[in-house]
Amino acid sequence: MNPGGPGLEGLDHPSLLATVLSSEVLDHYDLIGFDPRGVGHSSPVTCGLTDVGFTDLFPYPAADGSIDANVALARETATRCAASTSGDVLPFITTANTARDMDRIRQALGEGKISYWGQSYGTYLGAVYASLFAENTDRMVLEGNVDPTSVWYGFARYWGVGMASRFPDAARLAAANNDTVHFGTSIEEVTATYLELANRLDATPASVPGTSARITGGLFRSVTYVLLQRDEQLPLLVQSWRAIAHLAAGAPTAEDAALLQQVFAQGPARTDVPADNQTAVFLALMCGDASWPTDLEVYRKNTAEDRATHPLTAGMPFNIWPCAFWKTPPREAPVEVTRQGAHNILLLQNRRDNATPWESGLGMREALGARATFVEVDAGGHYVYGQGSTCVDGVSNTFLLNGRLPQEDVSCGN
Repeated sequence: MNPGGPGLEGLDHPSLLATVLSSEVLDHYDLIGFDPRGVGHSSPVTCGLTDVGFTDLFPYPAADGSIDANVALARETATRCAASTSGDVLPFITTANTARDMDRIRQALGEGKISYWGQSYGTYLGAVYASLFAENTDRMVLEGNVDPTSVWYGFARYWGVGMASRFPDAARLAAANNDTVHFGTSIEEVTATYLELANRLDATPASVPGTSARITGGLFRSVTYVLLQRDEQLPLLVQSWRAIAHLAAGAPTAEDAALLQQVFAQGPARTDVPADNQTAVFLALMCGDASWPTDLEVYRKNTAEDRATHPLTAGMPFNIWPCAFWKTPPREAPVEVTRQGAHNILLLQNRRDNATPWESGLGMREALGARATFVEVDAGGHYVYGQGSTCVDGVSNTFLLNGRLPQEDVSCGN
C-alpha cells in the first residue's frame, strides 16, 4: 500500500488502514507497508533546505499577480537540490523506479502476485506498477485518482475546477453558522468574503501575536486546500476562517489564538530523517517523472489566466516550480498506463475532490479502460472508502474478498 503525498512514509501505513478496513478483509490479507525510495527509512534524501513551507511547494503569485519572486525561489531551490548531498541520487527517484522497487518487494515476500491499495499519488504509482507488471498484479484498489496522462504540469488544469466544486461544501457550513463565523448567509456571500480576505492577506499578511509567524494569502489558501480534504475537518476550517479574519482586523481573541495554534501545530522535530525529506522526494518525483516547460512566459501567461478564471486557486496551479530549472532532465519517458491486462482494478472517486478532482479520476478511468471498474461517489473530500458509504465499502470488500468486480461502473450516493 502507498498513502500518496508524494513523499509520505508508508512503513506504518498498515496500522492506519487497519482501522478502516473490514474485519473480514483483515482476516484475508497481510498488510504490507514500505517507505518508498528516498523516503523515511529508505535512505532518506535531502535538498539541503532548512525553511520548508507548504506554500513554497504550492506557490501563489504576489498580490499584483507577479510571479517574479516565485521564479527566483524556484531557481534557487533547484540549484540547492542539485548541489545537495543527495544531488546525484535525486534523478533516480521516479515513479517508475518506485514501481520496480515494489516488484522487488514482491519477490522478497516470495509472492507470485501482489494486491495493492493506493491513495492519491499512490493511484498513479499503482497504475504504473500494473502497466509494468500486469502479470504480477492481483487485486488493486486506487482511491482519489491521478490522471496518468497529465503528469505533472498538466495536472494543473484540474485544480481550479476541483476547488470550485468542493469549496461550496465549506461555504454552506459557514453560511449556516453565520452568527459565529460572520462570512455571510449564502454560498455566494461566503465565497466573496473569503476571496476578499485572501486578497487582503496577499497585500498585508497578518502577524500571529507572540510569534514571528505571518499568515499570508498563500498560507490562508493552503490551509483551506488541506482542510477541505476531509468532511470532518470542515468545522475546523470555517472556524479558522473566522479566527484569521479577526487576526487580519487586528482583533484576535484568546479563542482564536488557541484555534490557530491547533491548525498550525507541528509534530516534534525528527532526528532520523532530514527536515526537508518529504519536500526533496516530492520535487524529485514531480521533476523527474516528466518534462516541464522552461519558457518563463508560459508560466506567466497560464498563471494570469488561471487567476482570472479560477479565483479560488488564484493562479497557484499554473505557477512555476523548481522543475522549470531542474538540473537533470527525466531519465525516461513517463510509463504509458495501458488497458492491457486483467479486469482487476477498482477505482474509487468522489465527485467533489479538491486534491485529485473528478476530471482527474475520469482520466484514470479512460486510461485503464476495461481493466477497471469505476465507482463514483456523490460526496466531497479526498477519501472514499470507510467514509460512511455502504455502497462503496460493499463493492470494495466484495472485490478484495473474492476478486469479483461489477462489470459496469457503479454510482454511489453519499
